[in-house]
Amino acid sequence: MALQGVCKWQAPDTQGLSPHLSPAGGWAVPRGCDPQTFLRTHGPRLAHGTTTLAFRFRHGVIAAADTRSSCSNYVACPASRKVIPVHQHLLGTTSGTSADCATWYRVLQRELRLRALREGRLPSVASAAKLLSTMMSRYRGLDLCVATALCGWDRSGPALFYVYSDGTRLQGDIFSVGSGSPYAYGVLDRGYRYDMTTQEAYALARRAVAHATHRDAYSGGSVDLFHVRESGWEYVSRNDACVLYSELQKLPEPEKREEKEASQAHPGPATPHGAGDGGEPSVGRLPGDSGLPAEAETP
Repeated sequence: MALQGVCKWQAPDTQGLSPHLSPAGGWAVPRGCDPQTFLRTHGPRLAHGTTTLAFRFRHGVIAAADTRSSCSNYVACPASRKVIPVHQHLLGTTSGTSADCATWYRVLQRELRLRALREGRLPSVASAAKLLSTMMSRYRGLDLCVATALCGWDRSGPALFYVYSDGTRLQGDIFSVGSGSPYAYGVLDRGYRYDMTTQEAYALARRAVAHATHRDAYSGGSVDLFHVRESGWEYVSRNDACVLYSELQKLPEPEKREEKEASQAHPGPATPHGAGDGGEPSVGRLPGDSGLPAEAETP
């Protein structure tokens, strides 16, 4: 009452409100324009990016991601969770629109739970990937943006699938999704082996995401690391990306370390030295060659 008396404010009429969206003609767009065409032409172009990766090895599946949620030049959240658990033996990385990813993972959790109740056991990772791709493919062309890597362990062992919102479904050993994925792929292709130890896999995943956050402006924050084992998934660690990159820079490079170890294990032959002036090595001289230019030699 006080607000109405001072500011002459009147409460809006709520009798005509509806939980449904307004029809096409009710949007505040210029006359004669289709709302979808108008928003596609004049709507905001908000750049966003991330770095997520997953790879399969003999001890399970590793999933890692940064924690920065960006919207154009604005950091919306520096500590978001981009690896979402689905059930005890399945989780997935998220890349794309945050709202779309969270919504479709809730839908996937519900559908897998219902199928487990009907069949008496959890579906395989391949079945979960096929179900998610089939559901999202119905919304192709409606600006849905979800790119995910499903990481799990089922009756066949560790499994890894990539699923995109247009219905794409791929199976593989290494996937990296997001604007920082080219940098992450460079590190993964260099150090990945299927027979890695668990600690080597942890170090590789941290190094790949840390290098990607250093080069990609839309990635940053911290590095989340998950490990899917036969007994279920495990949240390994969260490390600050800047601190992790600084620590990695202080370590010797793998190539230099391997060259040093090889040189120590197989030392090369000693370089022969000639008896010339100052004891300089006689490299490239033939027997009887004085080492002088041709025009300066005497017969």
